[in-house]
Amino acid sequence: MKNFCYLAFACLILMACTPEKPPLSVEELGVSEIHQGFLSKEFTVEELVKAYISRIEKSDSLINAISIINPSAIIRARQLDQEFVKTGKLRPLHGIPILVKDNINTLGLPTTAGALALADFIPESDAFIIQKLEEAGAIVLAKTNMAEWAFSPMHSESSTQGITRNPYNLDHVPAGSSGGTGAGIAANFGTIGLGTDTGNSIRGPSSHNALVGFRTTLGLVSREGIVPLYLRNDVVGPMTRTVEDAVRMLDVIAGYDEKDPITKNSNGKIPESYQAFLDKNGLKGARIGVFRTLSENDPNPEISALFNQALLDMENLGAVILDSVNVDNFQELRQNQWCDQFQLDLEDFLQTYVKRDTMATLEDVIRVGTSSDFVRARMPSSNEKNETLDERPCGDAFTDPRRIAFREAIEKAMDSLNLDALVYPSWNHPAAQIDRFQEEYRGDNSQIIAPHTGQPAFTVPMGFVSGNLPAGLQFLGRMFDEGTLIRLTYSYEQGTNHRKAPN
Repeated sequence: MKNFCYLAFACLILMACTPEKPPLSVEELGVSEIHQGFLSKEFTVEELVKAYISRIEKSDSLINAISIINPSAIIRARQLDQEFVKTGKLRPLHGIPILVKDNINTLGLPTTAGALALADFIPESDAFIIQKLEEAGAIVLAKTNMAEWAFSPMHSESSTQGITRNPYNLDHVPAGSSGGTGAGIAANFGTIGLGTDTGNSIRGPSSHNALVGFRTTLGLVSREGIVPLYLRNDVVGPMTRTVEDAVRMLDVIAGYDEKDPITKNSNGKIPESYQAFLDKNGLKGARIGVFRTLSENDPNPEISALFNQALLDMENLGAVILDSVNVDNFQELRQNQWCDQFQLDLEDFLQTYVKRDTMATLEDVIRVGTSSDFVRARMPSSNEKNETLDERPCGDAFTDPRRIAFREAIEKAMDSLNLDALVYPSWNHPAAQIDRFQEEYRGDNSQIIAPHTGQPAFTVPMGFVSGNLPAGLQFLGRMFDEGTLIRLTYSYEQGTNHRKAPN
């Protein structure tokens, strides 16, 4: 009995002296750091997921980036922990929490596109890219708020969740339509994020939130299972805090999907791994063309100063800067590139995935309605005939003569100077104030080239202007030449280190 008492007393002393494990800080954690934490047994997937959920619960009331936290995330984390104990191996994105824009089908979670018409729609299966990410070990941590139906590049307001705010300055917009993913990743509510981009919606929120945003070549990544805006322009892609994390995502999601036929154009054009292009010296000897046609279009002086400094920084990092690149007939070629096929694309989605007689047409969507005046003013009438569809082709970037001609003019200018990329500010003006977003919406350069030509365009942090508002630098490349853009953007990112977390 005496020995037992001594043993019990020793155990109590040991427990009292053992320091309590400090809370896990997830701020600015990247994929490689997380995997190192798993390997060193510093923390588990379950602990990581719980830390992110705690952060969301503590801070998202200020930002309103998150639509719903996945109630199965912790269960999935435990399964991945058990797998690691058993195999000792990590999948490419093992245990990495991802924030998913609310227009991407996720099994068991609402996919609303921010609209009342889809408020109770829960998909029967994951979108193709969600399947690929989960196979790689990623965990869908939460869905993110967005501009309703992805209508707005200006702001992110939905009928289901309301307004998302910019975490760097809560009085300002995070841009749209992937503003929830942009604000959520910037605020460290997840490790990596997914957005969609019809004209601006990955690159705009990324530039407004000091993030990396990849609009990849049209046809490189499947759009299956994604609520469309204009499918002829839509892409889905990474929104992350670093180029490396975006590249790790791209390695997983790039490739052919029989349910999205345009991805056949990627066959034979995807390297074994895009990570091979992560070169800190990637700007040495690179030839960078400055596209002043966009950068000098009524720029904010502070954005202009950041852009000119970025050119000097790239030159100091070894790049050859060729200023004032001219594209023949640019202003003419950029005209009349948009085709409004929202009704056609949306009704196809409703009939393929929602599969309800009461929600099969645009008329059904209009009948349910919206709480947003902005959306109400932009929703097409179900009995309006879109004349443009009859007057001119509205094909994809590989068959539409207007799109091909636009791209060929840009490629001709690039080829004539042997350029690796064209650069310009992602936006010429900083994020607008929420209560004045329509009046202050100016300088969006992302809508002008890449959506129509199909070319890849990446944005990376370029610095900050007054009000602690981020700005982005955009690199435009050739079709399926993501490797070159990765090399350039990674080198610029590593050489300048503009990314910082919001307070």
